[in-house]
Amino acid sequence: MSRIGRKAITIPSGVEVIQEGHVYTVKGPKGTLTKELRPEINISIEENTINLTRSSDKPLHRSYHGLTRSLLFNMIEGVTNGYSKNLEMVGVGYRAALKGKKLALTVGKSHPVEMEPWEGIEIEVPAPTKITIKGIDKEKVGIFAANVREQRPPEPYKGKGIRYEKEVVRRKEGKTGAKK
Repeated sequence: MSRIGRKAITIPSGVEVIQEGHVYTVKGPKGTLTKELRPEINISIEENTINLTRSSDKPLHRSYHGLTRSLLFNMIEGVTNGYSKNLEMVGVGYRAALKGKKLALTVGKSHPVEMEPWEGIEIEVPAPTKITIKGIDKEKVGIFAANVREQRPPEPYKGKGIRYEKEVVRRKEGKTGAKK
């Protein structure tokens, strides 16, 4: 039995879980999320708890057990509290700004990079070198943050680039003097 999959999910007050076949809709104070989940996992909603069981002990069904529970839990957590990722920019002249809703990045390229936020994503720039990405869908927030980081990933020699908050960048030693 999956250690994660066998844990029951508690539905907080103000959150509603609707099941239509294998499509689950979670409505909460921050918004609504819908996801189609695998039919191999049996999901039972009773009062304010959700229990998951699998139809057989095949490796494929076992792998989906914990995944399905995590997806449902993330949907419930997203509509109640939401998710956020914090990025920081390290480097001389590297900065971020909001132009309307677009994120404008100056990261050492010949032109500023502008990124349009996806639906359900909010961007905040509390300081010129800090970016906060918020939303209710954990997957969208993570992918958008990765796309922003991809514009200038941290390099190992000087550590310049866009990194996640508290990300540790392993530094490498530069070249030593050439032998003659």
